[in-house]
Amino acid sequence: MELYLDSIKIEEVREANRLGFLAGLTTTPTFMHREGIKDVDSTIAELSKMVKLLHVEAMGDSSERIIGEAQRILDLGLDKERTVFKTPVSIEGVKACKGLIEKGIKVNIHLVYTLQQAYMGFCAGATYVCLLVGRLQDQGQDALKLVEQCVNTVEKYNYPTRIMFSSVRNIEHVKDALNTGAHACTIPWNIMKQLPQNHFTQLGIQQFTEHNEMLTMKASDLLIDEKVFLNYNASVLDGLMLMTESRIGAVIILDDKGEIYRIFTDGDLRRSIKANHGDILHKRFSELKRNSPVSVDSNCCLSDVIEVFRTREVDNLVVTENQKPKGLVDIQDLIKWI
Repeated sequence: MELYLDSIKIEEVREANRLGFLAGLTTTPTFMHREGIKDVDSTIAELSKMVKLLHVEAMGDSSERIIGEAQRILDLGLDKERTVFKTPVSIEGVKACKGLIEKGIKVNIHLVYTLQQAYMGFCAGATYVCLLVGRLQDQGQDALKLVEQCVNTVEKYNYPTRIMFSSVRNIEHVKDALNTGAHACTIPWNIMKQLPQNHFTQLGIQQFTEHNEMLTMKASDLLIDEKVFLNYNASVLDGLMLMTESRIGAVIILDDKGEIYRIFTDGDLRRSIKANHGDILHKRFSELKRNSPVSVDSNCCLSDVIEVFRTREVDNLVVTENQKPKGLVDIQDLIKWI
C-alpha cells in the first residue's frame, strides 16, 4: 500500500520526506485556504520539487477548463510524470479524466462516496479513485465496505485504477486501509508519527537501552575527575568546601607521591562530629588515619560498578587506571540504573 502525506505545510513535508519512503503528497484547496496561502502557484511549484509524486487540484466547471487548468499548472515547471491532477467526480470531471489520461497525464478522481461514482472513474481510466472514509463515517455510512467493494471491482474487472483511502482521522483508519486492501493511503503528519508507537515497544526500547548501557558503559564514562582531589596537607574544612563546590559527597586525599591516602566523605564528617571531635574541621587530613577506599578499574563495565555499590554498600567509588586514581563515581549518578 502506497503511503502518502496529506498536508500543505512545507515543514511537515520536509520532515516526512526524511523518512525516505513516502510515495508522495496529497493537497487540497481547503488546506491552502486554512494555511492562508495567497500565492498558490508558487506553493505548488515548490512542493512539486520536494516530493516524488504530487497530487494537486485542477478545478473547472467543464472538462475543457479542467484540462486547461492541468496544463497551466504543468507549465509552472511541474514534471508530468511526477504530477497527479485531482478532480471531483462528475460528468465533466470524468470526461476531463479521460482526456488527460489520453495525454499521458495522471488523474485522481476524488470526493467519491459511492461505488457507482467510483465506477465512472474506473471507466475513465483514472490513475486513482480517492474515497473519503472519515467523512463517509461521519454520515453514518459503511465506508470500509465501500473501500472493499472498490478494491474488489478493480481486481475483478482488471481496471488500471488504484484505490486511495483518505480522510484518515486516527491510526485505526490506517489498519482499516491495510485490511480492506486499499492500494494507497494518505495520512496527516500528526497521525503518521503515531504509527510506529506502542507502549510495550517503548518499554522494550527502554529495557534494551538500559541493558546495552550496562554492557557498554565503563567506569571511565561515569567518573567525576574535577574538584575531587586534595593533598593530605589540606584541612578537613578545605575538603568540606570542595565537596560543597563540587556537590559531591566525597573527596580523594592524596599523599605527596600522588598515592591515595584515603577517601573522606560527608559521612566521615558526621561520624566525627557525633564522636565529639569538635576540632575535626581544622585538622589536616594527614592527621587522620589512612584508609583503603573501595575502588574499581576505569575499564569496569557499568553492571559491575553497580554490583560493587550494592555489595559494598558505599556511596562513592574511586576509579583507578593503572592503579592510579582518576576520579570518583557517585551513586547518585546511577539512580536510573539501580
